[in-house]
Amino acid sequence: MEPSDIEELLTKELGLEEVHVKAEGTHYQVIAVSEEIAQLSRVKQQQMIYAPLNDKIADGTIHALSIKVFTPERWRREKLLNMPG
Repeated sequence: MEPSDIEELLTKELGLEEVHVKAEGTHYQVIAVSEEIAQLSRVKQQQMIYAPLNDKIADGTIHALSIKVFTPERWRREKLLNMPG
């Protein structure tokens, strides 16, 4: 599964303001930007992100998923500090 497919699915299903997915084989890293989801507990955040991907996790397409959730404001700061120019 291509990272862009996951980005599209999560954006459509969750209405994320921004989403970035990186992949190494069947291991994926998701950065989700959403004011609403960022206000939830970490467990609820993970449940929200996992839900649209459950079938891909169940069939082994996605073996591991790392999730980070940011508010739009916090993501702007994070990008400035950590994203390559």
